[in-house]
Amino acid sequence: MNFTYSALPMRVVFGAGSLDSLPGEISFLKLEKVLVLCGPRQEAVGVAVAEALGDRCAGLLPEATMHVPAEVAAKARRVAAELGADGCVAVGGGSAIGLGKAVALEHGLPVVAVPTTYAGSEMTPVWGLTENGVKRTGRDPKVLPVSVVYDPALTLTMPVSLAVTSGINAIAHAAEGLYAPDASPIVSLMARDGVRALITALPAIVEHPDDLDARAEALYGAWLCGAVLGATTMGLHHKLCHALGGTLNLPHSSTHTVVLPHVLAYNRVTEIAPVELWELEGRLGAPRSLRELGMAADDIDRIAGQVASATFPNPRPVTVPGVRDLLRAAWAGTPPAV
Repeated sequence: MNFTYSALPMRVVFGAGSLDSLPGEISFLKLEKVLVLCGPRQEAVGVAVAEALGDRCAGLLPEATMHVPAEVAAKARRVAAELGADGCVAVGGGSAIGLGKAVALEHGLPVVAVPTTYAGSEMTPVWGLTENGVKRTGRDPKVLPVSVVYDPALTLTMPVSLAVTSGINAIAHAAEGLYAPDASPIVSLMARDGVRALITALPAIVEHPDDLDARAEALYGAWLCGAVLGATTMGLHHKLCHALGGTLNLPHSSTHTVVLPHVLAYNRVTEIAPVELWELEGRLGAPRSLRELGMAADDIDRIAGQVASATFPNPRPVTVPGVRDLLRAAWAGTPPAV
């Protein structure tokens, strides 16, 4: 058995009520003036965080946007510089944490993440920016958050529909980690337990949205799945979703949800049964077609060509006809072809 595994350096504070520890985390990290970043829907939480930080809060920017548009990133970088911020606190899902990473990429400021969804971006050194309809991604250690505060209580206000798609988005991170070229036994352990936690928690959340234990189990699973994404190389699933999101501006977690069973079938993954996952999505009320997300049938060939022309590792060769067939099934909402 031969493998290489590098643990990513960060602190994790986990548990209901752990948001109360955030001022202590900022002090521990010796930060004096942090910029709080969030999206418009998380502004109330952002305001509460800013107030809790008191004099250590340099300002609040509630403008995080899906897929991190370049113009929003430019504004956040400018505001951070104008305020003399020495760090950022990103409150929310992948959009807010991605915006914090954009600031870190430019200015090298440390990011403290306070996730409110299961996106998993807080566990990775992966950044993404969208400009002129193209989403660029990369890896840089300086964008990896230095501390992550997981408070399941913050996820109680996440609508059930978003909890479901965000959770399946997290499962996608684990799925690709299982067949990544740089997978290891440690990564596979995290992936399997992350998937187990989410598949257990999501039906419970649908049944009882205020079940804090279920929300905590899902957040724990998302942490593990995000760590898998941070430790491995992305394949067809993420490249395809980045193309759909960056080019067509489709909703992030819903796109991952629709596409994942079809990519699993395409790559012939056995650890997570594609049809069973597709059926679970139906029982959870999740979207199962790209058509309902706003994609036009005419976009299929364009996206297939864009993805097939890119270079990335994948367990099965990526061809235009293969991706086209995958997208046709995902667009129509038919079961994955196994």
